Amino acid sequence: MQFNDECREIVQSASGSEDPMQIPISSKSPRSTQVHGKGSPVNHDRQSRSPIDGRPKKGGCGGKGTWGGLLDTDSSYALDPNDPNYDSSEEYGHPNARKSAPDFDAFKKKATIIVEEYFATDDVDSATNELKELAMPSYNYYFVKKLVSMAMDRHDHEKEMAAVLLSALYADVIDAPQVYRGFSKLVESADDLIVDIPDTVDILALFIARAVVDDILPPAFLKKQIALLPNDSKGVEVLERAEKGYLAAPMHAEIIERRWRVSKKTVEDVKARINNLLIEYVTSGDKKEAYRCIKDLKVPFFHHEIVKKALVMAMERRQAEDRLLDLLKEAAEEGLINSSQITKGFDRMIDTIEDLSLDIPNAQRILKSLISKATSDGWLCASSLRSFSLEPRKKLLEYNFTRTFKLKSQSIVQEYFLTGDISEVFSCIEAENKTSSGELNAIFVKRLITLAMDRKNREKEMASVLLSSLCFPADDVVNGFVMLIESADDTALDNPVVVEDLAMFLARAVVDEVLAPQHLEEVGSQFLGTDSIGGKVLQMAKSLLKARLSGERILRCWGGGGSSRPGWAVEDVKHKIGKLLEEYESGGDIREAYRCIKELGMPFFHHEVVKKAMVMVMEKKNERLWGLLAHCFGSGLITMNQMTKGFSRVEESLDDLALDVPDARKQFLAYVEKAKTTGWLDSSFHYGNSINGKDNGACQ
Repeated sequence: MQFNDECREIVQSASGSEDPMQIPISSKSPRSTQVHGKGSPVNHDRQSRSPIDGRPKKGGCGGKGTWGGLLDTDSSYALDPNDPNYDSSEEYGHPNARKSAPDFDAFKKKATIIVEEYFATDDVDSATNELKELAMPSYNYYFVKKLVSMAMDRHDHEKEMAAVLLSALYADVIDAPQVYRGFSKLVESADDLIVDIPDTVDILALFIARAVVDDILPPAFLKKQIALLPNDSKGVEVLERAEKGYLAAPMHAEIIERRWRVSKKTVEDVKARINNLLIEYVTSGDKKEAYRCIKDLKVPFFHHEIVKKALVMAMERRQAEDRLLDLLKEAAEEGLINSSQITKGFDRMIDTIEDLSLDIPNAQRILKSLISKATSDGWLCASSLRSFSLEPRKKLLEYNFTRTFKLKSQSIVQEYFLTGDISEVFSCIEAENKTSSGELNAIFVKRLITLAMDRKNREKEMASVLLSSLCFPADDVVNGFVMLIESADDTALDNPVVVEDLAMFLARAVVDEVLAPQHLEEVGSQFLGTDSIGGKVLQMAKSLLKARLSGERILRCWGGGGSSRPGWAVEDVKHKIGKLLEEYESGGDIREAYRCIKELGMPFFHHEVVKKAMVMVMEKKNERLWGLLAHCFGSGLITMNQMTKGFSRVEESLDDLALDVPDARKQFLAYVEKAKTTGWLDSSFHYGNSINGKDNGACQ
């Protein structure tokens, strides 16, 4: 009895203690004779040795008389209620579990509530904050177990939600050992779970495979857990199914990630259903049925489409005008369609009134009449609406031009995703946006990110790289994100994780120095309230940026910044550029410097070479680096476009540079004229352009 108690206490301490290395261990602990929970002996000394040469593993982990690494949970001890020495208090994960039992019971109840609320609201931030507030990190393994086990008995939508939440909580809220332990307990309880969930083997196997794909569970988990379970355990079937049925399959990552993705209603589907319900209502006049259909759509963020469709129908079918306005009035008064959706629907009508005028004579007059009626009936605030254009013809021409640019932008982006040719994108944008219109720049940003969000990580990474290389003015990029967030309600129909995607793109833009941190507030100021889409995007972006090692993690989120793609980490590239310029300036070989610049593999970032070289030339009054720029320009390595951006960035930093170099402005002006003479800069480049026009502000 004493021996079994000692074994159980030692094993429980190693797997459940927050700091297992603090427990004094005797080198004579009889680990090799511990008894498995099912009664089968396990040879731990054999398991602790290298499979290659039989020697103890290096680093003091796993050798004879040691306790293994933090995640080395191959102590095949499992609790067995039939064991005469069974003590239920050990389930609480601590040697002093009897004392902690009330706390653990409270944690279990709160964890269940958090999971239930999360499945009801799909609010990752709220679930994260509530788990943090519990402040019981040593019990987080139970949250992992509870989340997955509850999701297993629900629909695919909840299973996907559970996988997403686990990935969001990993490392920041739930540390790796707790995730590992949570899945261990799930595998151990597979025999019990299958009683209530017949598909336990397949579902739990898929959860484990998804955790491995999401990098929250190490692949070694499978083999280690199999070694700890009896051969007839359902847990063994689960692990074998995960390994052979999912992780060994070709393109397994993509298949696993899409397995629970529920097919969402597309925008066109929802629009068609809205149109049908309005036609049916006009015919029958049955408001209750119309309201039921609106509720069944389950798209409260898209109710502005109902308003717009109803108004268009009222303009086309004048005899149905009163009936349709009555439907909108009661829907507004009952709260079925909120005031912001009402306003947005009318605003959309105002934006498209010129097009409607082509098909509906006096469309503008009719719309003004509808607005007047809605305002007098009290369900519309006219002061919150956009004003009608006083120059409808000019507005129509601008609209047509903008629409044409959107179509061309889509072709440019789609071709870029196929070829990866950034220089071609430069040429196309310059040809289509000859005036460098800020509005068109913002439209291109919106189109680029919208198309990327609907594709794989490769295209998302390419979109961020292109955005950082274009160096649009920061104001244009901000406006692009504002437009993206404004249309997020519609995008959510096709992309249910639009908030997460936009937050990541926004955070990535800050890390890539496309935007400054203060620009986040500028984006957020356009959307009041933390419950709005904009508020959620801003909050999530800030959370991503505040996280530990945020820069590195954000740069790698879509596969960039890794060793296979050197140079995507902005700070690393800047450091490399600074070092190679310093080495060359101190007497290096121009060919070696040229080779180093070329090997960076970032032609769209060569403006950084120009900027840093020019600053060093002005600080040290040594034109050796000017010769390097001449060599790079002459060979075509650095283009005129990159030269222009580099000089523009130097101009923007002159105020700071003048603190160390008093004649910085005078020197810069001289070098600008010299660069024009040598053909590096176009004759249209003038000192003061960047500052006065805020050009290239994103590159600071």
